[in-house]
Amino acid sequence: MNNFTQKNLILVIIILFLTQLISNISYTVEPNEILKNPKHELRARNISKNIRCMVCQNQSIDESNAPLAKDLRILIRNKIKNGKKDDEIYKFLSDRYGDFILLNPPLKLNTLALWFLPFIFLFIGVVVVIIHNKKFKEN
Repeated sequence: MNNFTQKNLILVIIILFLTQLISNISYTVEPNEILKNPKHELRARNISKNIRCMVCQNQSIDESNAPLAKDLRILIRNKIKNGKKDDEIYKFLSDRYGDFILLNPPLKLNTLALWFLPFIFLFIGVVVVIIHNKKFKEN
């Protein structure tokens, strides 16, 4: 491969990388969803960033382009237009979908598994690795 081709290849890779990076950063809130009042829109975006997309599960509804995420964004904006407070909107969503819809669920008796199971699995994994290493050293 000559020097000119290598430079072109590197340039193409950089352009593809930047395009992918920019496309991942863009949010999927559509122009017809945006509220005219900037304060209300900011509230809607902040709430949307804290609500889990039930389809994607690892994205907020602000980042997701799933139809359910769009419906939830519109629902949140309608509740804001109707004068609901943030806490009322969060309560409505958790009553309807459960605490799992919140990206940062509250610490309650029924959410203890969400909070502590990752640490328990980490502890079990560390113990398994230690036991495995001890058996390996004995052999």
